[in-house]
Amino acid sequence: MALPVRDQLKYWGFATFVFLVVLWFMGDVLLPFILGSAIAYFLDPIADRLERMGLSRALATAVITVVMLMIFVIVALLVIPTLVGQAINLVEIAPELTRKFVDVLTQRFPSILEEGSTLRTSIQSLGGIVQERGGQLLETALSSAAGLINIIMLFVIVPVVAVYMLLDWDRMVARVDGLLPRDHAPVIRQLARDIDRTLASFIRGMGTVCLILGAYYAITLMLVGLQFGLVVGFIAGLVTFIPYLGALIGGALAIGLALFQFWGDWLSIGLVAGIFVLGQVAEGNFLTPKLVGDSVGLHPVWLIFALAVFGTLFGFVGMLVAVPLAAAFGVIARFAVSRYQDSLLYRGTETPRQPTNSDPE
Repeated sequence: MALPVRDQLKYWGFATFVFLVVLWFMGDVLLPFILGSAIAYFLDPIADRLERMGLSRALATAVITVVMLMIFVIVALLVIPTLVGQAINLVEIAPELTRKFVDVLTQRFPSILEEGSTLRTSIQSLGGIVQERGGQLLETALSSAAGLINIIMLFVIVPVVAVYMLLDWDRMVARVDGLLPRDHAPVIRQLARDIDRTLASFIRGMGTVCLILGAYYAITLMLVGLQFGLVVGFIAGLVTFIPYLGALIGGALAIGLALFQFWGDWLSIGLVAGIFVLGQVAEGNFLTPKLVGDSVGLHPVWLIFALAVFGTLFGFVGMLVAVPLAAAFGVIARFAVSRYQDSLLYRGTETPRQPTNSDPE
């Protein structure tokens, strides 16, 4: 005899509460395991494809591990030092950039920026604030990412967890499937497939788009000669997962820096602007349709809200789990709406239920 629905809700509600409490108190400890699991989830389709090509799971995992290790070493030796150096230099010269900005505005619009005006004082103080708080911001970001564990241990544990998770991924999925409550297993499997499809479209697809656009912006801006092209490309690629925000932030930052560096050289300034226009054309017409698709179902406002809430409640770990949980909540919400529309509470006793696109297959 199955448990009453009310009792089942109590048990699952209690399990959810325990999960949130564990996330609250053990967030920093869970960080390497969450990162390792995310990496394994990202790479699982590659391992499955290698298996279909005839490799065993162990050999496929070994091949992926060697390739990823080589990429990490190259990035650590060539990219990270330059990225950190450019970020520090950008913070240090912020006062000089704002001073030049004030001078340009004063020459072009003398009536707006009179000596001693509130706007002039605010702009002049902006550079000092960036310089003063920039180093603190970078230090805070690093410390929040590391949490209570040593950053070196983080780089050691994450790859180990990722390798073991990737090796046993299919077995773990089968094991979890075997533990599902029998009465609800078909519905849970359908919801899990919908969540996986959403996550695969968004995390794997948008992750690839972010990497491609970040590398494109960084390389092309450095080829044009922009001083902080690597930093701008990194920032633009990092926030590309929120539509239009990456191009808006990266484009404004790049064009602003280009105006200071290439003032009078309108060809170089035009090239910088053209780089972002071309990037947006490629993203909107090729990258996002091909790699992400149009059935993700994660609205940008919902993503920002989830990142803000989980980041505030659970810190850096909360931001890591915000997107998967937002996708899961979205799928469950659509499922609940479809069930509500199929119920007497919505239809009454006479109106037939009309199928919708959100119905589970």
